[in-house]
Amino acid sequence: MCVLTYLPLANGGFVLTHNRDESTARAKAISPRQYWHNGQSVVYPKDPQAGGTWIASSVHFTLCLLNGAFEKHESNLPYRQSRGWIILDFFKYSSISNFIENYQFTGIEPFTLIITTNAIRTLTVVRWNGQEVFVSSKDDSKPYIWSSATLYSATIRHNREMWFENWVEQNLHFEAEKILKFHHTGGNGDVENDLKMNRNGELLTQCIVQIKHKNSLIHEIIYQDLLTNNEQIYRIL
Repeated sequence: MCVLTYLPLANGGFVLTHNRDESTARAKAISPRQYWHNGQSVVYPKDPQAGGTWIASSVHFTLCLLNGAFEKHESNLPYRQSRGWIILDFFKYSSISNFIENYQFTGIEPFTLIITTNAIRTLTVVRWNGQEVFVSSKDDSKPYIWSSATLYSATIRHNREMWFENWVEQNLHFEAEKILKFHHTGGNGDVENDLKMNRNGELLTQCIVQIKHKNSLIHEIIYQDLLTNNEQIYRIL
């Protein structure tokens, strides 16, 4: 899981858009709903197999998790818990720094976690390579793209960065609708590695989630189920 773009908006908001590339052998995700975690309202789609999620938004934070850290790794089963629970565990902590300093990363497969704060826009990337935690603060006024290191080689990830860079150059005024289209059409015709991908029908982009944070009070979630061609829109006040 899989490819994520971040776009800053002129009003201080932002747009996160994510393609979930998953095996068709895995149970289909449950569309986004409101859940409560440690007294906080959190909206997210759910993986019915492990019970976790790959993307979620609350009043204060929006998070997305990609499998793998920097490069493809060899799985060392069994792991202590599914990576899908990391985002939900995050809401047990009072701040990003508190989470980083106190979370038990040991025993979890490598991942990349992107964390945005909503009211005062910030962007933090947390990577766990199985042995060490790497934290970086990004310039939240710039656009970014990340792809899963477990599914895509360094060459393919670089190609995706170039596709995104070209898109940014042609779309200086960022719009949620246009980046959503890019997540459908971005690529060079290689169906196995384009943004909306399909590897012999066994591994493919199953859904696209876009979270648009407009201001400190309003944000919107678009959930496109590509397996059923169904779209749902959630407006959170």
